[in-house]
Amino acid sequence: MCTPNTIVADIFSPFQEYINSEQDVREVIHQEQNIEKMHGACLKARQIFEDVRAGYIALDLVIPPGQYYRYNDHWRFATQRLCFLAALIVFLEKGILVNKETTAKILGVDDKANIHLDLEDYLMGLLNLASELSRYAVNSVTYGDYERPLQISKFVAELNAGFRLLNLKNDSLRKRFDALKYDVKKIEEVVYDLSIRGLAQSPGTCEITK
Repeated sequence: MCTPNTIVADIFSPFQEYINSEQDVREVIHQEQNIEKMHGACLKARQIFEDVRAGYIALDLVIPPGQYYRYNDHWRFATQRLCFLAALIVFLEKGILVNKETTAKILGVDDKANIHLDLEDYLMGLLNLASELSRYAVNSVTYGDYERPLQISKFVAELNAGFRLLNLKNDSLRKRFDALKYDVKKIEEVVYDLSIRGLAQSPGTCEITK
């Protein structure tokens, strides 16, 4: 007889393929000659989320009512990576920060009876996004895109300011937040280098999806 543990494992085993798709998106955005393919990469990633949503539907059906926190460690890491991917897609498409409600809809956990999107998983996804964007800023300069690091700098600075308003009690989340300052510093160094070379313009304003 299948237990919730084995059923959850069966549902989430294929998710590694979907998580790996983030690497495809990252390879595209880090190569200037493939910049025109970014839209296609984001579209492909969004299509993959159709399968993700189907997985969460199946998961919701096997988790007993009120037992979410008994089993959620089985899919927590996958959810955090999927939150990161959703946030990356929205940033690449619109240059804005995706909110928790929109992220839940992208993953398909916004209207489920027995599962939901934990705030901590959403926040971990955003912290992973900041790390990826710090690398993106460096590569953008390498390929001659001097505007993108300014956009990223504004975005990550406001993200950092938002996190500083929180009293993080989760150990792993707090440790991950501690690393955010290094991402901010790395991006600031890129922008400073652009400014002393006379290549920097005033960064724009970050928005959050409603």
